[in-house]
This record gives sequence, structure tokens and C-alpha cells, in this order.
Amino acid sequence: MSTVNCQLSTVNMNLYPFLFRPNLHTVVWGGHQLQPYKGLPPTDEPVGESWEVSAVPSSTSIISNGPLAGRSLPSAIAESPEAILGHAVNKKYKGQLPLLVKFIDAQRDLSIQVHPNDEMAQREHGKMGKSEMWYVIKADPGAHLYAGFKQAITPHEYKKRIEDGTITDVLADHQVKAGDVFYLPAGRVHAICGGILLAEVQQSSDVTYRIYDYNRPGLDGKPRELHTELAAQALDYEVERNYRTDYPKFDNRATLIVDSPYFSVRVLEFNDKFHRNLLKYDSFIITMCIEGDCEIRLRPTVHSPLSIVNCPLSIILKEGHSTLIPAAIADYDLIPLNGKSRILDAFIDNRPATFARQITSLLHIER
Repeated sequence: MSTVNCQLSTVNMNLYPFLFRPNLHTVVWGGHQLQPYKGLPPTDEPVGESWEVSAVPSSTSIISNGPLAGRSLPSAIAESPEAILGHAVNKKYKGQLPLLVKFIDAQRDLSIQVHPNDEMAQREHGKMGKSEMWYVIKADPGAHLYAGFKQAITPHEYKKRIEDGTITDVLADHQVKAGDVFYLPAGRVHAICGGILLAEVQQSSDVTYRIYDYNRPGLDGKPRELHTELAAQALDYEVERNYRTDYPKFDNRATLIVDSPYFSVRVLEFNDKFHRNLLKYDSFIITMCIEGDCEIRLRPTVHSPLSIVNCPLSIILKEGHSTLIPAAIADYDLIPLNGKSRILDAFIDNRPATFARQITSLLHIER
């Protein structure tokens, strides 16, 4: 394999697109799609989540390729925080990776839940809040999910409906299909329901308030804990006109599907070599391969290599897998290996909030 030096200024750093070991989570609502999707041996366990890129202490990602193979992602970042995260991200988040991305396989309904915002999460748990987004990869006929309230209710009515098991009667219920997108800011009530495989991008937090769990036992046979009072503080009772994110669909063009204060996400379906120079964002790039293997081939520029060492110049990103591309080398070509590939890119957009950027966001196009 070709190699490229991973060097910025006079500091030696291991910079290349990181791949990661499998990080699967068994849960009561999980299914059996994630292992075959990722090319892993099947098991009888109900696997519900694959934590693709994680710096959450309870379940960190382990790098599987290149000179840093076997190292945890947080330890790699600690060695070269600005080059990996980006100058602006490193400064704002104090050397911490601010995102967590997952693949989720819901064979059964997840609990009705809500996440706190940054202020509440810091106050109650000393952690980051949790806004997130979903991109539906596959949905069985009739599959649905909950996102938001469909009618206004009061905190008193909320607690009463938790007690009598009618909370789902006031939730906005959405039929879904592949390609559907939902943005879930902290405070929005939600639940993925059975028959859905999706990609999730979220703030780097494991704080979830479980509101209602259908009175079912967990894997240990005991009822799972509910967080009724904390959830009541976190909930946003505002009713929105449309909870689904509408966006145009293009081939061979990166399309903006989420532009939030916490992260931006673009989807790209391509059938030919595609150049991406994302250095302008001053951010790491997390790429999730939704469909069709592809090659990511770095472009040697003044921002990255000066001589040859043992860092991969290119990687093969297989369907159902993800990579983190350090900010300092985010100039590369994407090459589909099976005729067509589809990816999601998640990053922090650190460009100035200019009028041109606002128009770009409205038009869902990348500049």
C-alpha cells in the first residue's frame, strides 16, 4: 500500500484516516442485522447498536489500522489534538471529540425517551448534552418512529399519561422509508420503533432519560429504570409543524441534510471518482459508509505530507463501517468500488456565519 507522511509544521504526528474495531452493544430491543451489514459473524445476541466512532469513556473506539492500531481514539487525539480535531474544535471542546456516531438496528420498539441540553446535562451529570439526528438506512413495510408531540400537553398531563400508559397517544407518529432524516434537538421526545436500521449522529454523550418502556423487562429480567422527573425537566413541549427533514436528492453532489449548532451532516451518493477538500471546515470528518464499499485516497498537499513514513495514503471503507479523517488532511478523493457508494459525513462547520453560508444551507448544497 502507498504511504504518506503524517506531518504538520515541524511536529511529527500519525495522521491518516482511522478505522476502528467492532464495538457492538447488546440490548433488549436489538436485532440481527448489524453483524451481516458490517461483514461480521452472526450471533444469537440481540445487537442493537454499533458505536462506530466514540470517545465516550464507557465505550471508546479502538483504532484498527496504521501505526496507531490498538490505541484508543481518545489517546490518539490527546497526542495530536489540533491536527486531528481541528484548531477551532480543539479550542472549543478542550481536546475532546464532540461527536458520537452509531448504526442502530431496532428489531423491537425502543423506549420513549428524551435527552437533556448542555446546561442540564452539565448540571446534573457533568456531561455534554445530547442533540442527535437519524438517517434511515432500511425500514420494513409499515415501520414507524416517534418524534415530537402532535398536540400540546402540560407537564401535569405528561406525568398522568406516564402513569396510565397513554403517552404514545400524544406523540407525533411518522411512517418511514429509506433516506428519511430526522433532527432531534435536546428536549424533543422520541423513539425508534421496530423494523428500522438507521445511522445516528449525536453529541458525545451517553445521557438518556427513559420516559416509558412498555412495562417490559430488560435483559436481566428486571424492569428498566425510568427517569420520569428528570425527563419532565428536560422535555420541550412545543409542537412543531413538521418534524421530518426534507432535502433534495442528487447524484454526485454532497447534500446538506443537517446544519445544527452541534454538527453538520451531508449525504453523498456517487458513481465516479469524487474529490472532497474539506479543510475549510477546520474539523475532523467522520464518514459512515451506508452503501457500497469505497476507497478514500488522500491528496498530498501543503497541509499534510512532506516525506514518506508508515501512514496509509488510502483506505478501503466497507459498507457498514466508518472512519475518522483528521482535520489537517481532510483533502481526498472518494472512489466507489461496487459501481455506486453512499456515505454520510459528520463534522463541525467552523466557517464564519456569512450570508453566503446561510444561502448555501437553505439550498442544501455544498460549497
